[in-house]
Amino acid sequence: MQKLRQINYLGYMSGDIANNLAFSLQAMFLLIYYTNVVGLNPAPIGTMFLIVRVWDAFADLLAGRLVDMTHSRWGKFRPYLLFVSLPLLLSSVALFTMPNFDSDTAKYVYAYFTYTLLGTLYSLVNIPYGSLATVMTQDPVERSRLGTYRSVGPMLTIFAIVLLVAPQIQRLRGDSMALQTFFTTLTLSFVVLGYALYLFCFFTARERIHHDVPPVTLRKTFETVRQNRPLLILCGSNLVFLMGVFAIQGVQAFYASYILGGAGLMVPMLGATTVASFCAVPLVPRIVARIGKKRTFFIGGTGFAVVCVWIFFMPPVVPLFIATFFVLGLFQNMAMSLLFAFEADAVEYGQYVTGERTEGATYAVYSFFRKVSQAIGGSMTAYALSLGGFNAALPVQSEGALTAIRAAIGLGPALCALVGMLIFLPYPLTDTRLKEIVAVTRNREAEAAHAHGND
Repeated sequence: MQKLRQINYLGYMSGDIANNLAFSLQAMFLLIYYTNVVGLNPAPIGTMFLIVRVWDAFADLLAGRLVDMTHSRWGKFRPYLLFVSLPLLLSSVALFTMPNFDSDTAKYVYAYFTYTLLGTLYSLVNIPYGSLATVMTQDPVERSRLGTYRSVGPMLTIFAIVLLVAPQIQRLRGDSMALQTFFTTLTLSFVVLGYALYLFCFFTARERIHHDVPPVTLRKTFETVRQNRPLLILCGSNLVFLMGVFAIQGVQAFYASYILGGAGLMVPMLGATTVASFCAVPLVPRIVARIGKKRTFFIGGTGFAVVCVWIFFMPPVVPLFIATFFVLGLFQNMAMSLLFAFEADAVEYGQYVTGERTEGATYAVYSFFRKVSQAIGGSMTAYALSLGGFNAALPVQSEGALTAIRAAIGLGPALCALVGMLIFLPYPLTDTRLKEIVAVTRNREAEAAHAHGND
């Protein structure tokens, strides 16, 4: 089969850039939007994050089931990029445009509704997008490279968002009406840019591997997942590891504003991690080719944990925190970029063991655990701020609030990374073993096709 070209990698990456115009904006700034613009308390918002994101996890399972039943002239996965992406981007506009309600109750109801809508639509786009990698290539190195490019997409988006949003939070601090106008204008512009990126992904990241298998029943889907030990280990590890990653995303705006001294300092912070991501693009596949995906993941996870501990104690010196977040981004990308490659490998293992191929359901189960980790990580940040006594109306925060912010970005993520790696230790799929599994599966499909032709 023809090797993937550069435009295929860039096209696949563009899909996640578009995803994160909605996803990363809310992951990084929704909490501070609700506290500093709308004027809501962080504790009830933390509860909303937990409830809605758990719903999002179940929405992923439903989306995966729907994807596995989809057959169209555009394939199984790409139609969702074409038809559901625009409503997703529009829902982000609604999320960041709170009407001028008289009561806080009305504000909370609107927040719940728009946040649930965005999460549901995101599932219907992200599940087929994530599953798309499984039918673009079966080569381990190419899959690692796809994962690396995909991890760069969010970093590019995050940096661009921070570059646009953080200075405005600092400049318009105390002027909630001006900030509201800014968020509405920004999300409207993301609708145009995001849909163009989705279309680029649709036309360049094509489904090149076709499996002539009938749709499986819901019972068989769960049976396939139950027998997929690598997938279950991956999901358990992700559940804990990513809690820390999502906690960092949720607290960065607070860390820059109240520890470093200004929201605008998010720009060099995220700039450092973005540059680190670009450095990882050629680095990670080379390391994988030498020592394999599993060992590379452990190197990245260990480095991530060590740097997070240092961040808790780190003095707020500009050159020091820029260098620190560069190293953090390098290790985080080394670990995170491989998670999607592991998921694609789990699809192959599931077909090898059961004879059923369920890309959508497998990715949905994987994404379910990612969403639960996001729910817990994001809500933990909000609860930590509340317990620490954070009050957006105060010009200077208490020592308890500052310690809570440091812990949410440092010690908590470090602990999550270490536990996640311990869970991942028994993961059984080496790159050599995966090649053997793919070869056996191909032979089975060829024999089945030959037998069908003789009938």
